[in-house]
Amino acid sequence: MSEDEGRVRLDKWLWAARFYKTRALATEAISGGKVHLNESRVKPARPVHEGDRVRIRKGEVEWEIDVLALSDRRGPATVATTLYAETGDSVARRAASAEQRRLLHSSPHPDRRPDKRGRRRIRAFTGRE
Repeated sequence: MSEDEGRVRLDKWLWAARFYKTRALATEAISGGKVHLNESRVKPARPVHEGDRVRIRKGEVEWEIDVLALSDRRGPATVATTLYAETGDSVARRAASAEQRRLLHSSPHPDRRPDKRGRRRIRAFTGRE
C-alpha cells in the first residue's frame, strides 16, 4: 500500500473507493473530464492527498467528496466508504436530482388488470375489434 509515501494515483484511489468497477473505467472517466480534483481537470496519474476535494460525474449523478484516507487496494464496500466523506451540499443535490428523475420518469400503472368489460373497451378504443 502506498500510504507510507502518502501518494496514490487518482485512478487507483477511485477504483479502491468503489466509484468505478475497474481502473480502466476510472482512467477513461478522468481523461474524459468527468472527474475533477480540487476544481481542476487532471490526468489519471495525478497523486491524491488527504483533504483533497474530488468531483465525480457519472451520467446524471454527481458526487462532491473530500478524501479522508488513501488506499490503492480495493477492499470491502464498508472499508471503501471510510476513504471519503460526501459534502452535505452534494447529498442534498443528489437527493433532489433523484426525486426529480423519479417524478419525471414515473409512469402511471393501474392498480389491477382490466376485467372483461375493461378489455372490451380497450379493444374498441384501439380499433382491434
